[in-house]
Amino acid sequence: MRVAYITAGAGGMYCGSCIHDNTLAAALTGLGVDVALIPTYTPLRTDEEDVSLERVFYGGIGVYLAEKSALVRRLPSWVTRPLDRPGLLRWAADRFGGATEARDLGALTLSVLRGEEGRQRRQLEELSRWLAKDLRPDVVQLTNSMLAGLAGPLKRALGRPVLCGVQGEEIFLDRLVEPYRTQAREELRSRARDVDGFLSPSAVYADFMAGYLEVPRDRFHVVPLGLRLEGHGPPPDGARGPGPFRIGFLARICPEKGLHVAAGALRLLAERLGPEAVRLEAAGWLGPADRAYFEEVKSGPETEGLGFEYRGSVDRAGKIEFLRGLHALTVPAPYHEPKGLYVLEALANGVPVVQPRHGAYPELVEGTGGGLLVDAAEPEAVAAGLQELFEDEDRRLRLGRRGRAAVHESRGDELMAARTREVYERFAAG
Repeated sequence: MRVAYITAGAGGMYCGSCIHDNTLAAALTGLGVDVALIPTYTPLRTDEEDVSLERVFYGGIGVYLAEKSALVRRLPSWVTRPLDRPGLLRWAADRFGGATEARDLGALTLSVLRGEEGRQRRQLEELSRWLAKDLRPDVVQLTNSMLAGLAGPLKRALGRPVLCGVQGEEIFLDRLVEPYRTQAREELRSRARDVDGFLSPSAVYADFMAGYLEVPRDRFHVVPLGLRLEGHGPPPDGARGPGPFRIGFLARICPEKGLHVAAGALRLLAERLGPEAVRLEAAGWLGPADRAYFEEVKSGPETEGLGFEYRGSVDRAGKIEFLRGLHALTVPAPYHEPKGLYVLEALANGVPVVQPRHGAYPELVEGTGGGLLVDAAEPEAVAAGLQELFEDEDRRLRLGRRGRAAVHESRGDELMAARTREVYERFAAG
């Protein structure tokens, strides 16, 4: 079976969706599936070996210029194709990546969602021709519903089923300014009807997206997240050594992920246990658009005079080293997280988690037994959960060992790939 997996580069940052798509494609290949991982917008940046094609479709520079200029849309392909060179796109991503906020991309987002009726029609036709002539896949997988505008045209060009992942894209769409937010949601719901089936990382998110897209729930197939487990572990046999209780935060540095909530919990714990008893260490990508937010957290009253350190955007080896130095991890995202890959990464190294009781977190924590759920993504609730782990070391270690065992037993990338292959085979068989 041959699969065209169309993913989306994230402008040079380590992106959970990119990492998931790359891990899944590599694991599917290991199971004998012929997978072409096809980047759009920019090349991928992952913390594992990149298995995507070197060629980029829908190159971000060309897509943007096509949106802004009728002249560019009329130029022949051979003139604009150099804009899709991976080296140029990497440079642009490093130079400008993350500088533009979602709210400013309404017209472009709507145009891409309109597919063959949008201003990027030529890019769509180039992708369709290449898939039909050179790849001839049995199944097409879109990384998320922001690419749903491709589904109908690709089905007509290839005569093959088109599936679509859902990975939290509604957060981006809901940040668009009006009238684009409403128009994009209406277009998305219309284009979602062209998709044959959806793959969700959690049952709760499948339920949510069925309503958001206004499609039947039985068109969603839940494939839980998985990790490439090599290098993760072993679990700690005792305390993490002398020094303060180290709380970790591993996610993109932005309000949606709740670093400010973790900082507020740090302040409460310092007041209760003493400022030398606790420390907050954060790691994750920080884009230009969120620097003001980060500076406010770093210099604000929640962290002033306390142990707080930002470790930067870490690669895979740095991430594992970072996790192994923690006593507990929390990413108290106020929004309803659909994935939560960082929860599995922490548990894979024996680090228990404290997470809000919403989104995918209950499925992750209750399914692994590797942490505590608190009632809200608020400093008081998160601090109470972390204090429980601080005061009961035996329980903390027990949760860490249980979580690690569960992740290594049931959340590996091969099992994720096997479940995904089953979905592909069902649709490829018609």
